[in-house]
Amino acid sequence: MKLVRNISFAIFGLIAVILAIATIIEKSKGSDFAFSKIYGSWWFIALWGILAAVSLAYIIKVKLHKRPVTFLLHLSFLLILAGALTTHLFGIQGTCHVRMEESTNLYLDRESNLIEKFPFQIELKRFQVENYPGTASPMDYVSVISIDNQEISISMNHIGECQNWRFYQSGYDEDGAGTILSVSHDPWGIGITYTGYALLFISMLAFLILPNEGFRKLLSKKVITTAFLLGVAYSPSYAQEGPKTLPKDLAAEMGDLYCYYNGRICPFQTVAKNFITKLYGKSCYKEFSAEQVFTGWLLYPTTWTSEPMIKIKGRAKEALGCNDSYTSYDSFHDNYGNYKLETLLRDIHFGRDTKNSRDILEADEKLNIILMLFNGQLTKIYPYNNGDELIWLSQADEQLPKGMPEDQWFFIKRSMDYLAELAVMKHFDKMKETIGKIKDYQIKNAGKYLPSDNAFKAEKLYNNMDYTKPLAMAFATLGILIFFVYIRFWLKGKPVSKKIKIPLQVTLTATTLYLAFVITLRGYVAGHLPLSNGYETMQFMALCSLVITLCLQNKFILMMPFGFLLAGLTLLVSMMGESNPQITPLMPVLASPLLSIHVCVIMLAYSLLAFCLFNGITALCLQKMMHHNQIEQLHRISHLMLYPALFLLAAGIFIGAIWANVSWGRYWGWDPKEVWALITFMVYALALHNKSIKWFCKPLHFHLYMVMAFLCVLITYFGVNFLLGGMHSYAG
Repeated sequence: MKLVRNISFAIFGLIAVILAIATIIEKSKGSDFAFSKIYGSWWFIALWGILAAVSLAYIIKVKLHKRPVTFLLHLSFLLILAGALTTHLFGIQGTCHVRMEESTNLYLDRESNLIEKFPFQIELKRFQVENYPGTASPMDYVSVISIDNQEISISMNHIGECQNWRFYQSGYDEDGAGTILSVSHDPWGIGITYTGYALLFISMLAFLILPNEGFRKLLSKKVITTAFLLGVAYSPSYAQEGPKTLPKDLAAEMGDLYCYYNGRICPFQTVAKNFITKLYGKSCYKEFSAEQVFTGWLLYPTTWTSEPMIKIKGRAKEALGCNDSYTSYDSFHDNYGNYKLETLLRDIHFGRDTKNSRDILEADEKLNIILMLFNGQLTKIYPYNNGDELIWLSQADEQLPKGMPEDQWFFIKRSMDYLAELAVMKHFDKMKETIGKIKDYQIKNAGKYLPSDNAFKAEKLYNNMDYTKPLAMAFATLGILIFFVYIRFWLKGKPVSKKIKIPLQVTLTATTLYLAFVITLRGYVAGHLPLSNGYETMQFMALCSLVITLCLQNKFILMMPFGFLLAGLTLLVSMMGESNPQITPLMPVLASPLLSIHVCVIMLAYSLLAFCLFNGITALCLQKMMHHNQIEQLHRISHLMLYPALFLLAAGIFIGAIWANVSWGRYWGWDPKEVWALITFMVYALALHNKSIKWFCKPLHFHLYMVMAFLCVLITYFGVNFLLGGMHSYAG
């Protein structure tokens, strides 16, 4: 039995290592090479088969069937592997291209790249790109095909089925008269795999609930000691010295207009905030609000071009001849009007110069944002309904649609000029009246397409609630400070003083509610759960850590400092790319509730694994102080947390697989993110086999492993996005 055990775990570890190497090879050699030489190769499939056979033998040897839930849990993984093998051997996947009012019975097989035939004819009846109301941003792609006089509708996240063939919307022709469908024929493999998924979810739930299983046994032990159970108005004088702008209340009126921006209709205030945040790194400049800065650039541009408010760094400072971290628009050009970054940008684009290229590219992007304002791309505030669609226009558009009524043409071309004249003459009352006329024009021409009043007000409220950075700094600092306070009480075996604990509990509750409100508000504004990019998922992970801390603060004494610290770190990480990235319409393929569930479950798992990391670091530090009892307690707590963390991770992976099958016709595509999520699961799963791997029975060994294993989480979430790429890059 010992030999069987050693072989099974050795192969298990070997597969994890091969998977990690394969993602690196894929980066350099390409996906096709990695699939043909590793993922889809006979020897790799054989290795999985040997693992399944040896693992089954070991399961039988140790008589795991006497523990039905644990037995079914392991059996579900074998069933999932059997389903994957069936799909590989007997499943068919390909692509089919159909033109309008044409029929075909041909498809291109993905594996062999040979033309194959359907047992029926397919005819494309209709194809339509559905946009978000009042915008040009695609919401869905819909194909209606006919098979044997049966019409079948296919769209993103909506599969068409006929005679055990499944059709998925994959692409379309530029002229809109043709569609590209992914094709799948796998009646047995999907059924076996989904049965394995169902068995996995049922057995995991039973494992956490039933009293005779490992999790409840561990929970019923006296894991913790009693110490754990305690629970401005416009300023004329300044305007003379600095850039000109509107009074704050009048600029706010401008911010109350509608604008077509980033593929959606939003308050002009949103454009203003994104504009200044991109340039300056903050949502206000000196005592000016975002709306004042934006309207200042719009109406008094010559007073702003010399203002040092464009944040630059590194090599860009050297190229522009600046010593400070902030420079002006004027400094980007020399005395002859030549663009100072032009030569460097050319070298970067042709690969001749890559040293600190990001600094140069970021500086160039900021200049282009100002140019976008000047050429009207940021001021599309005039809707025009031609009867077929709603078009958003800017005064700077050189050609307006033909057939536009003369009064509309004149209003679009002249109203902004009139506002500028009034601004120069400081006729602010008339400006307010003109802004009101623009708002009336917007409502008249785009009324039914505009966001509801509640959604509009919600977005303006969200724009004024950008406190992520101070909240992150406060959380991280507080977590570090109270860690030393709490650890002192714990080591002495005393409860934490109520004078310390109660204010922290109030702070924890208040900040949890605040963060939940901000995330909910962003989701309401966006029209979907805010889990579509790295910023949003990190914000949600911060909320998860606070909620977990709120629930377990009276169970584990170090949950409070760990919770604040984790929330602070995740909020800081969320700002690595941007302090608050723009809200954009959701890509059609992402508009699925399965995606939201997938991300939520994964983030909960990562939060619990992060708590195991902090427990491990604390235990390794205490080891030098010879606090063996506390190390043992932390071991039990981490072991306890590892069960739901690992089960949530498994559930998240397989919910993602189901979503991929619904969207693309395959539940596993060996994308680097998928592969590293599997590696992470495999690495952490080893730690739960302490009866088979005695090394994990020693608390210090377990804690050391938890610290090192978290590297897999970091690679899965960050390393893949920044280094390996893949289809999951939108989540980075």
